[in-house]
Amino acid sequence: MSHPTKITHVHAREVLDSRGKPTVEVEVHCGPHAVGRAIVPSGASTGQFEAHELRDGDPTRFDGQGVLKAVQSVSAVLGPECVGLDAVDQVALDRRLLELDGSPHKSRLGANAILGISLANAQAAAVARRVDLVVHLLDLWQQTALPAEFRTPGRMGMSDASLAPLGQELLLPLPMVNMISGGLHAGRNLDLQDFLILPVGAGSYREALGWIVSIYRRLGEALTSAGCEGVLVGDEGGYGPRLTSNEMALSFLTLAIEQAGLRPGIDVALGLDVASTHFFDAGRYLLRSGGDVEFDSAGMVDLLDDWSRRYPLISVEDGCAEDDWDGWNLLTNRLGGRLQLIGDDLFVTNPERLKRGVERGCANSVLIKLNQIGSLTETLVTLRMALSVGYWPVVSARSGETEDSFIAVLAVATGAGQIKIGSVARSERLAKYNQLLRLEEKLGSRAGYAGGKIFRTLRGHS
Repeated sequence: MSHPTKITHVHAREVLDSRGKPTVEVEVHCGPHAVGRAIVPSGASTGQFEAHELRDGDPTRFDGQGVLKAVQSVSAVLGPECVGLDAVDQVALDRRLLELDGSPHKSRLGANAILGISLANAQAAAVARRVDLVVHLLDLWQQTALPAEFRTPGRMGMSDASLAPLGQELLLPLPMVNMISGGLHAGRNLDLQDFLILPVGAGSYREALGWIVSIYRRLGEALTSAGCEGVLVGDEGGYGPRLTSNEMALSFLTLAIEQAGLRPGIDVALGLDVASTHFFDAGRYLLRSGGDVEFDSAGMVDLLDDWSRRYPLISVEDGCAEDDWDGWNLLTNRLGGRLQLIGDDLFVTNPERLKRGVERGCANSVLIKLNQIGSLTETLVTLRMALSVGYWPVVSARSGETEDSFIAVLAVATGAGQIKIGSVARSERLAKYNQLLRLEEKLGSRAGYAGGKIFRTLRGHS
């Protein structure tokens, strides 16, 4: 009799993501009936230290963006080597995939090929075990140990008591939602990439989502009433208006919260994804919206400090560039007690980069993107490390997303506490928001919701 969780077949194909750009879809089969499927996302705003996304480079197909090479990596190399492995042993499978590639950034066979198998395998294992994916991922999360090389002496962030219940139980996440897009997500209409809201005062995920939709609609009305040009949506569903300055976006968001009948900073706080690496050059931050200005690292920190005192900001992502370690240290020393400071390009979901940041006292939060590191096991290790050093983890989508809702389940299973999906206007985003609604309903009292209470250690928030 065949073992029901042994991998019998792996298949890959080229499909399209939310931008009409090719990406990899993988199916992993266990036995005659259990099949898991996963689609790999891709980013527009990518850090230089991310795992390598293998593209064809053939200009006659999809402007060189095809992924048939990655599909071939699965079909000819990785997939056959997975046959016979036990899908339940995710660590062993991911280790084998990394060994087969053998390169530092998964550039030989492609992180998109490796991640596709890794995620599809987890799906297949859940089906073969006849358990929900959230249960299977919870089991994997509880088995995830932090390797000795990533254990840091002392704690840079919060205490275990302050972190609770993050990482300790099933949690519906607090949504961090893109409302206005700029940077590479909306044709550089604004310098900053995302202007976001966090419904910190909502008592449940469902209530938080309702507030988000209301604010999104009020924002669209306010932008239209003000005669803003280009009130269309960017890659992640946020509005992409042509405003005269970056700060104007903060003003419009605050107004929309009020017009939705909610209290800025109490019910709903603001967040920024500065994505500052993309306007950093030769040690200077070059801001073009609202008149050309340049800042050194101290000036950039001064700007963010000023905004945080005049607007209900609670979270800032990539406030300094990915290699501006001194700027990050200054930013953290100045604002780390009042704001969540997220490293995205800085850390790229890589435990080695995160360890360096912890040792240098940079940031207090890490964005968790599966395709930045390229396997499920490595993602779980980075998330485990973030919690071990007292950093808030934020599970995140990419600008090039798909209908795959894996990250929604991952956020709940690991108890990460926050999720950043995008706005509420595109189906690849709503696939995740809707999956969270299903999980909230299905899990009931088995899953908690901490919401904005996770920020109780920040000065001015309780």
